[in-house]
Amino acid sequence: MIYIETMGKVTRFSVTISPRLMERFDAILEEKGYANRSEGIRDLIRDFIVSDEWEKAEGETVGTLTLLYDHDVRGVSDKLTELQHSHHTHVLSSMHVHLDQHNCLEVLVIRGNPREIKELADSLIAARGVKHGRLVMTSTGKGIE
Repeated sequence: MIYIETMGKVTRFSVTISPRLMERFDAILEEKGYANRSEGIRDLIRDFIVSDEWEKAEGETVGTLTLLYDHDVRGVSDKLTELQHSHHTHVLSSMHVHLDQHNCLEVLVIRGNPREIKELADSLIAARGVKHGRLVMTSTGKGIE
């Protein structure tokens, strides 16, 4: 049975959880600096909603793509630029950082349908010369309080 009580702009509900799991959760909340359990639970619910948006591949979502690449690899910079330009409606912003003589870091902010964003991210990560890439998916914030 789920106990739910609506009080104006918030809803209170109860959760049954093992003491060991609660202790671990409380320790993480304290470590991360949460003021209370409610804040932690809200973040978990928001993350669950964002994951669902991406899994359903519906609507507009946003993400950041981080690429680490060796700029000495012939044509890598041109290939990455070409891919970004061919998807200019999805790439909102990019930042390029020279880490050392050989390695560059590029961070892109991407917006669009989750399927299209994943395809773009995959093609950029798979480019010759890219050492590592990671897509972090999030939401436009619509529908999340």
